[in-house]
Amino acid sequence: MTTKVEGVPGPRNNGHEMAPLNTRARGDGTHGVTIMLSPPDRTSIGSRDGAGALPDGDPDRAAWSGKMQFFLSIIGYSVGLGNIWRFPYLCQQNGGGAFLIPFMIMLILEGIPLFLIELGMGQRMRLGALGVWNTIHPWLGGIGISSCIVTLFVAIYYNVIITWCFYYFFNSFRYPLPWAVCPQLNGTDVEECERSSQTAYFWYRTTLDAAPSIDETGGFKWWIVLCLMLSWTVVFFIVMKGIQSSGKVVYFTSLFPYIVLTIFFIRGITLKGAGAGLMHMYTPKVEKLLEPTVWLDAATQVFYSFGLAFGSLIAFGSYNTPKNNCVRDVLLVSVCNAITAIYASVVIFAILGYKATLGVDRCIQVNKHILVKHNLLPSMDVDNSEYEHVMASLNDTMHKEWEFEKCSLEDQLSSAAEGTGLAFIVFTEAIVELPGSPFWAVLFFTMLLSLGLGSQIGILEGMLCTIFDIDIFKRIRKPYVTGVVCAFCFTVGLIFTTGAGEYWLKMFDSFAGTIGLVVVALMEMIAVIYIYGHEKFTEDIYQMTGIRPGPYWQLTWRYIGPAIMGCILLSSVLSMILRNPTYGAWNGELGIVENKAYPNWVMGIALAMIIAGVLPMPVVFLLRRFQILKVDLDIHQGSIRRNETTASTKEMIDEDDEDDDDDGDFSGPALGGPVNVRSDSDDEDEPPTMSQMLAKKPTTTLSSQSPKQQQLQFKNQHHLTPDVLSPGSRKKPFRMEVVDF
Repeated sequence: MTTKVEGVPGPRNNGHEMAPLNTRARGDGTHGVTIMLSPPDRTSIGSRDGAGALPDGDPDRAAWSGKMQFFLSIIGYSVGLGNIWRFPYLCQQNGGGAFLIPFMIMLILEGIPLFLIELGMGQRMRLGALGVWNTIHPWLGGIGISSCIVTLFVAIYYNVIITWCFYYFFNSFRYPLPWAVCPQLNGTDVEECERSSQTAYFWYRTTLDAAPSIDETGGFKWWIVLCLMLSWTVVFFIVMKGIQSSGKVVYFTSLFPYIVLTIFFIRGITLKGAGAGLMHMYTPKVEKLLEPTVWLDAATQVFYSFGLAFGSLIAFGSYNTPKNNCVRDVLLVSVCNAITAIYASVVIFAILGYKATLGVDRCIQVNKHILVKHNLLPSMDVDNSEYEHVMASLNDTMHKEWEFEKCSLEDQLSSAAEGTGLAFIVFTEAIVELPGSPFWAVLFFTMLLSLGLGSQIGILEGMLCTIFDIDIFKRIRKPYVTGVVCAFCFTVGLIFTTGAGEYWLKMFDSFAGTIGLVVVALMEMIAVIYIYGHEKFTEDIYQMTGIRPGPYWQLTWRYIGPAIMGCILLSSVLSMILRNPTYGAWNGELGIVENKAYPNWVMGIALAMIIAGVLPMPVVFLLRRFQILKVDLDIHQGSIRRNETTASTKEMIDEDDEDDDDDGDFSGPALGGPVNVRSDSDDEDEPPTMSQMLAKKPTTTLSSQSPKQQQLQFKNQHHLTPDVLSPGSRKKPFRMEVVDF
């Protein structure tokens, strides 16, 4: 038998596992197999330079310029607007200080384990989300696509919040602040502003020019369109070159919010009523812990505050060196995230306590004026003890007829809002009361801009990293791809610049980034722990960090984490089915926000977004499982094309496939997996560790050896028994050509 082997690549190129091939005659009476290798510029993650070394991944892949840059990028991404306007509200509604108990428990059982899975897999494989899941198993490629689609939805609407912050930031340089007083018409306050409040009027009428419902767009608001264009332009210049450009900005976007929070903290605790605000927020109501919704809110807050399942943490991890201690990073970022949420809550409620106290004082002044008018008080200057004594002596009829206001500090504090209502209505009202209010307004909205940009950078980085890992886009310069993505997001985002823009944003926030993200997170955990293998992942962490994850990690990865993710997913689906989703629409005639049900056509769009975020996972699975899609994108690694084989070679190839499958690695080198080469000394009963899979490679090329040496070398590399290649074992000879492009 004559075996011709030409152009075998050197040690840089790994071999490829073989699969059953189609049979086709050569036409010259012989049969053979031609293996055509198309290795990309990057090095396979299965390659290495020395025994025991970890994979270096793509030698041209971007990398952090230092540990501080990586840490600040993670902090800027995970510490976002939710820490400012979501966590304080949850504490207030779910038992005050008692809410910290379920929050910390969920942080330990859910957030940290999944955080390490994403960061660790990115660092291990040096790939984005799409490449990671394709490497674990081609059938799981839809996880990366789903993550990218959901991230796109979130990026589109998240930048609108930055747009509103820009608008308020520019208006913060005016004195007096435009939301400090009601506009006047013919010498009298505008009726809509009188019925609501100065800050609510500025938000709903001046900023948004809100439509009465989501059915009525009210046209584009040119000032919001310009601010949206500005925000996307700023984001483009930050992320256009990946971490080479965004890594420099994170020093500001990550550190500046802490400076502002500290300034507000020092100012806030010196204000009248700050203590009352803090007592209201952190006084524990332990009985609340018996309500399941409190634990669900804690789990949901942990999930979204870390930014899990966006693919961003995988991307950030992929830029790390292979020996980076990702376990330490996960613990540090988790602690920092929790402390920041608590710290921000202290600042927020210290300021809101001051606002509530001033509100109670104004209420008392109004009631005193009524009492003086009815000669029950001698003057407005009496102390509050005398005022309270007189109020207690009045009967219910007098209270109703004279229209006394209820002056309750508890009611004032309980009316605190969340989300945009807290940032643009409640907190701005508190800022107005501070001396030098424009200075505090500039500080506050600069902080919101920093937090928003830090999170938006991370969100886009996760999506763009996935796009850049697809070979077809590698030929295009990063700024061009980034520019097209930003332009597309800006175009779609124009829907948020209409009069119904805030209603659309609430719809996107409620549906686009909820169920899809939870499903992706659940599939990620199942893929790594049950398909890739928790033993293999544990070994990877040990090889990278020198720390072998113990029982805590194993229990949370294998059982507790998936169970919590399942509960969140089930509750989210049931909530959408059982509760008729509503949104708050501004009623200008009454000056209040009314709850309205979403129209059916809007719910159809919401359902389409949920399906678009989840559907790629089963679709990719079915396409690849049943080989429906014959032409598939090369996700990240050189493809292998085989042809011209006969039944005489099929047995040899099938034998090789069986060896590869037994190793438990489903990816193979064509998808970036390791080359499975096993010596006689390997333990057949134990799954190979990463070091074992990477430790063996041929040291000589076949072209430099004699025919007998070539045959022996070929058998040793592919675990072939002597009779497979012996001249008498096959009726027809074959010729194998390896062509390296």
